[in-house]
Amino acid sequence: MSERFDYPETRRDDTAETVHGQRIEDPYRWLENPDSEETRSWVKAQNEVSRAHLDALASRPWFHEQLTALTTRPRAGTPAKVGGRYVVSRNDGTLEQDQLCVADTLDGLRGGTVLLDPNTFSPDGTSSLYAYSASKDDALLAYLVSDGGSDWTSVRLLDLATGEPTGETLTNVKFSTATWLPDRSFLYLHYDVEGTRTGTDAEALPGGKLKLHRVGTAQDEDELVLEFPDNPRLGATPELSHDGRWVVVDIHEGTSEKNRLWVYPVEVRDGRATLGEPLEVVDEVYAAFDFVRTDGDHLYLRTDHEAPLGKVVRVDLAAFPTQGLVVEDVVPQTDSALSHAQGAGDEILTVHLVDAQPRVTRHALDGREIGTVAVAGGNVVGLYAEAGEPEVFLGLSSVTSPVTAYHLDLDGDVLTELTGLEPGTPTWTAPPVVTERRRAPSLDGTEIPYFLVRREDVPLDGPRPTLLYGYGGFNIPILADFRTVFAGWLAAGGVLAIANLRGGSEYGAAWHDAGRLREKQNVFDDFAGIADHLVAEGVTTHGQLALHGGSNGGLLVGATITQRPDICAAALPAVGVMDMLRFHLFTIGAAWISDYGSPEDPEEWAVLRAYSPLHNIEDGTAYPATLVLTGDHDDRVVPAHSFKFTAALQRAQAGEAPVLARIETSTGHGLGKPASVIAAEGADLLAFAAEHTGLVPG
Repeated sequence: MSERFDYPETRRDDTAETVHGQRIEDPYRWLENPDSEETRSWVKAQNEVSRAHLDALASRPWFHEQLTALTTRPRAGTPAKVGGRYVVSRNDGTLEQDQLCVADTLDGLRGGTVLLDPNTFSPDGTSSLYAYSASKDDALLAYLVSDGGSDWTSVRLLDLATGEPTGETLTNVKFSTATWLPDRSFLYLHYDVEGTRTGTDAEALPGGKLKLHRVGTAQDEDELVLEFPDNPRLGATPELSHDGRWVVVDIHEGTSEKNRLWVYPVEVRDGRATLGEPLEVVDEVYAAFDFVRTDGDHLYLRTDHEAPLGKVVRVDLAAFPTQGLVVEDVVPQTDSALSHAQGAGDEILTVHLVDAQPRVTRHALDGREIGTVAVAGGNVVGLYAEAGEPEVFLGLSSVTSPVTAYHLDLDGDVLTELTGLEPGTPTWTAPPVVTERRRAPSLDGTEIPYFLVRREDVPLDGPRPTLLYGYGGFNIPILADFRTVFAGWLAAGGVLAIANLRGGSEYGAAWHDAGRLREKQNVFDDFAGIADHLVAEGVTTHGQLALHGGSNGGLLVGATITQRPDICAAALPAVGVMDMLRFHLFTIGAAWISDYGSPEDPEEWAVLRAYSPLHNIEDGTAYPATLVLTGDHDDRVVPAHSFKFTAALQRAQAGEAPVLARIETSTGHGLGKPASVIAAEGADLLAFAAEHTGLVPG
């Protein structure tokens, strides 16, 4: 143990079990109980030690000032239309949560009135707005509220005529929105569970039930539409077609992108909507099929079936099932990954990733390309469009700007950048940056792309402190988009590298498959390959390098430093999955089996054991300075992962570098964090990275 740090004592016991013929010790399993007095005392003691170290860092005041200015800047999001009016999220910089403002005209959004104020949801500002949707008669708004950053939400209703809540509330809702039918009823995903449902429950989640709620009736009278009692990992996501004729239900197992697709006809009699028997359009799991839009009896889908980079196809529902599944290619596969397709007006909008950079294109319903939408940015963070409606709203981000909003009039073919939506004067100015594309060889020789970003006045004339960020999983693309810590690090003069690792979807289905299950080690090799490349190219040194990632990216950082302890000077794993042998036993963890494999399977368990960060910590090893970040209300990746990893790493540390845990209270996996919490957490993370890589802000 390091002599510089007097870590809190963490009790070890003799808990152990034999799994697939191997004895596995788990001396910190007691930390899996977040509500025990012993765990709470441990959290308090860890925070006291880390707080003392972080507060003493020379650069923390500078970073806190910068990130406070950044997170309290007047800001606005990407507008949308709700109930025939225009809405946008706004904040004058003084509020913990953004307000949802409404106006009758688009120009009116530069003023507007408050429709929803999440700052009134809780006294401390930790409750947030998760999602919202308007009834088809534009009379009611269903909005979902998360408390303390939990994935649990409650559905509440707002009378759009009066702006007042109706008092009706639905509970036990998770990973869902309210999908309105043509009458005043909506579909949502309900879970039959007990407990607090505030983020501290760690028990494995049962299967969800797709239910139909009719406004004005009790929740216990809701109709069951769909459930899968034999497989609790199956979930259902419904969408209503723009003409109200069809409900398209995506049936997926956990986080797998491969799915089944059922289509329910909607019947309205005497003002009451009902669902008919479903057309089981895709009832075998062999590819991804995502709903795009309908056009009469034609169903448009984005799929990777026989097209690993993605394409849009059309299915004739009138011919199903008598003539089988009649599928026609509409937007064929290109040489870039198709990340999204959406109905808009009488068209289809597509977003392709051209070397991990978005390109938005308009297509007629026969697939003919109408033209490219001339918007620029690192990522499309907002795309609000609807089939049959000619107005489209686009939001694009960059590494230093959270959103630039655009309005596209499809009928007039007019694109307008929306300015002046922010309610005040900017408090933070983004520095000009230079972004390069580079590639690094992984262990197996595969070229792994990454973005290299620096402030315009920071030359690459010698090694500099560098932050390397990665994720590499779950078919999620990592692009050059906005994160508060990115902007803060670049403003300080640090160099930023953003990795496009295998396991993501930047280059299609094959890129994802090459980084999951038995191929998961490729992701860690890719990350290490980029780190070594940055050193070989003279961008940085291992002693000036910090690694950062969250969730699956926290696993990435944890696995990388336990395999290569000398690879960096600082490690910053946030809300990471660190115990790969027990991840499936908590909350939604079993949903990740599609990417990680199952610990119940002996062969897959062996793969997991080989890289599980918790189980590859070796006593007497000099590990880099490590700041483990988590939230005590994280009910997606339970904080026990971070707790156990911290305890084991502190005990094993033979070097002088600190191993600290920063455990935020009343926050979860990242959902709805108050602005002040984002600024404080970011300042701690960046000051820690700066301290151990030698970055002096300026």
